[in-house]
Amino acid sequence: MASVKVAYVGGGSTRAPGTVASLLERAVGFAGSEVVLIDLDEERLALVRRFGERLAKAKGASVTFSATTDRRAGLADCDAVLTAFRPGGFEARVIDERVPLKHDVIGQETQGPGGFFMALRSVHVMKEICQDIEAVCPKARIFNYTNPVNIVSQAVATNSEVPIASFCEGPILFPRFLAEAAGLDPEELDVTMVGVNHNCWSVRHEYKGTDLIAAIRERYDERMSDPSLSNLQRRMLHLSTVMDAVPSEYFQYYYFKPEVLAELKAKPTTRSEDILAKVPDYWRHYREQAESDNPQLDPGRSRGGIHELELALDAMDAVFNDKGSVLPVNILNTGGPAAGFDEDVVVELPCRVDKQGFTPIAQPALKPAVRGLVEMLAEYQVAAAEAAWAGDRQSAIRALVANPLVFSLAKAEAVYNEMARALAPFLPERLQ
Repeated sequence: MASVKVAYVGGGSTRAPGTVASLLERAVGFAGSEVVLIDLDEERLALVRRFGERLAKAKGASVTFSATTDRRAGLADCDAVLTAFRPGGFEARVIDERVPLKHDVIGQETQGPGGFFMALRSVHVMKEICQDIEAVCPKARIFNYTNPVNIVSQAVATNSEVPIASFCEGPILFPRFLAEAAGLDPEELDVTMVGVNHNCWSVRHEYKGTDLIAAIRERYDERMSDPSLSNLQRRMLHLSTVMDAVPSEYFQYYYFKPEVLAELKAKPTTRSEDILAKVPDYWRHYREQAESDNPQLDPGRSRGGIHELELALDAMDAVFNDKGSVLPVNILNTGGPAAGFDEDVVVELPCRVDKQGFTPIAQPALKPAVRGLVEMLAEYQVAAAEAAWAGDRQSAIRALVANPLVFSLAKAEAVYNEMARALAPFLPERLQ
């Protein structure tokens, strides 16, 4: 089993206890390893470290924990760097979501202007992390969960020698969500999804060995008349049967834009404001469990659930223990395994993961009816990554206006100016 040093940047976040619990579920694969928790808040770091130590003892796991606010010191001699941080916290995300709505543009964490400004903040920090890695742990690999994972990976892969792979459970969860909406058994699915993160479609979709979309069509009228279905479930059922593929749930922002925009504007709080209201109870719960001899996270009182960042940890386990696992990964399309995408674009597709790293598994091209929007989002992704890594205000506005949720120069400039002022503490001077 691998004995490695893992740096967890974001180790004092609301997701950190769930991530620690997830790693310790895989403790056999990490026997003898050290996890260095790195963040800005000493008190929360100490709490997460205490939680990890208590949980490791309860499980009999030979994994040790340390914590520091000195990022470069924490990264020294690491084998793997797990990144899952949020510059500006949920307070910055409120701005991401609120300001675009004032201009009749959807505000969302990874899509549209909200996702764009999250990318600007995240890449600004990730650039510094890459410099630290090059200086103190040059053989380390980044396993990234920092959003928007596709733009963050694009920026690093294009501009740095530090190897990076990014992860998201979407390609696993989107088909299950659709199957449950259709009243089908999600355990009987065999689906492969390809695209850019949060904007992927199925290139293969089977249910009990037959066509999943055909099975959904058979139940469509019955399911759409079910009053218990959410608006999102109805939209995904509708979209899948029209486009003949399993969609990412995030496509609701594009294919149902007027309806979703109206819902977001009518809602008194944003998603980030809803989360902020729960944060104090998350930390109360974490403090309680950090003092327990047998820590148990309550899914209802834990950010994201009791296990977090599972894919990145599975990938880490597969790399350092040479498992040859097949996982969805966001990685450069070198050699063109995702047909139809340029080789210099980060794509989301299945990869074989072993001691050699990440080997993409070749996939067919998306169908013409769904391909155009994803290709447009891929081009926006490249422009956004370039602006975030080394661009100025002008290049940033060019990238933002290319986003399909914006498509208006006047709105792009107005939204950019307002958000850049509000988020100035978290942005480099060149983007002001």
